[in-house]
Amino acid sequence: MKKDEILKKHKEYLFPSVANYYKEPLVIDRGEGCYVYDVEGSKYLDFFGGILTVSVGHCNKKVSDRIAEQAHKLQHTSTLYPTENIVTLAEKLANITPGKLQKSFFTNSGTEANETAVFIAQQFTKNQEIIALRHSYSGRSMLAMSLTAHSSWRHGNSQGGIKHAVSPYCYRCPFGLEYPNCDLKCATDIEELILTTTTGEIAAFMAEPIQGVGGFITPPKEYFKTVLPIIKKYGGVFLCDEVQTGFGRTGQRMFGIQHWEVEPDIMTMAKGIANGAPLGVTIARTDIADSFTGLTISTFGGNPVTMAAALATIEVIQEEKLAENAYEVGGFLRDGLDGLKEKYPAIGDVRGMGLMQALEFVGENKTPDPVTVKNLFEEMKKQKVLIGKGGLYGNVVRIAPALNISKNEVSEFLKCLDISLSKIVSKVKTVS
Repeated sequence: MKKDEILKKHKEYLFPSVANYYKEPLVIDRGEGCYVYDVEGSKYLDFFGGILTVSVGHCNKKVSDRIAEQAHKLQHTSTLYPTENIVTLAEKLANITPGKLQKSFFTNSGTEANETAVFIAQQFTKNQEIIALRHSYSGRSMLAMSLTAHSSWRHGNSQGGIKHAVSPYCYRCPFGLEYPNCDLKCATDIEELILTTTTGEIAAFMAEPIQGVGGFITPPKEYFKTVLPIIKKYGGVFLCDEVQTGFGRTGQRMFGIQHWEVEPDIMTMAKGIANGAPLGVTIARTDIADSFTGLTISTFGGNPVTMAAALATIEVIQEEKLAENAYEVGGFLRDGLDGLKEKYPAIGDVRGMGLMQALEFVGENKTPDPVTVKNLFEEMKKQKVLIGKGGLYGNVVRIAPALNISKNEVSEFLKCLDISLSKIVSKVKTVS
């Protein structure tokens, strides 16, 4: 089909809530490495990777070959039957995740993984209340939307028993303080939140190592070390959401939480684990996993094809040292973004780690500027470059290319970004 026909059918047959980027949506036909091609044959440099999902490049041959091989051998069983792939991946995850995480439950998405994690935390602790963070995003089920702290992503009636602590958002500190002279008020305030808004006995603290949809909000390095003793004091476990930060994305380490030197009790993951195949995982300590003995299944969880995709993706990440590449090339990217911040006052903050970087656009007095982001999207599309956005106010550009991106491709991206900014931002700092 041609572009106009596809767009017409999209409007006619899909829910209107299925939003698209750009005034005129981009109809993608195929992908190769860090590039995608639209139905008219135009080539685009992809610096958002299907929302941090394309870990090792579009249609990575090693991953695609493994998927095809498995699809011709055994495509589906459900969790009613054990397979070699499901136990091999579970063992692999037990070996590469931090701390004492050991037993996995497989689903189709990050939403389902987070649902499973909250449920098992409540089963294990015999408590019900959950502490989540403002600016967090957990998915699109009723529970996940209730955990999410963005009004634009919350719909329907919220479920109870969820309390939202302030985010470690240093650029917009809710207490008006500045790090490091803040005594980590965002962390220590959680104790008062528990004492004043809960029964005093909680099930879990749920947090992303870097808040994804929130705009890649990166906490101070001491944040989690300060929070977790408080959580343990009131009976909770730490539920770490690695849906966006996992599998080398943040550089050097396989998982984002490893940068903060704490150990999760439960971890969720999805997106980058299988390079685009639908897979969610909840992994927990053995005692937590074993606390639920009720009957359950996951029809598509543990699907042999998606298991094969995940195994192949992890092998590529490890064999090609892509976490290290994310650190090295991510540092090169960050230097370039910092340089643009010096040039363009509209960029208020640059943050993130590895190949998970963000630009927050502002006006006077840090006023959020989503209009500039909207205009930047259109200009970058003209430059044949794809980017993402986020933040509570829609004023953050999210940058997350495949982990095997090269410095040459980052240089191309930075050049296009500079050209685009020069066309839409009126104020430019002059260097004397």
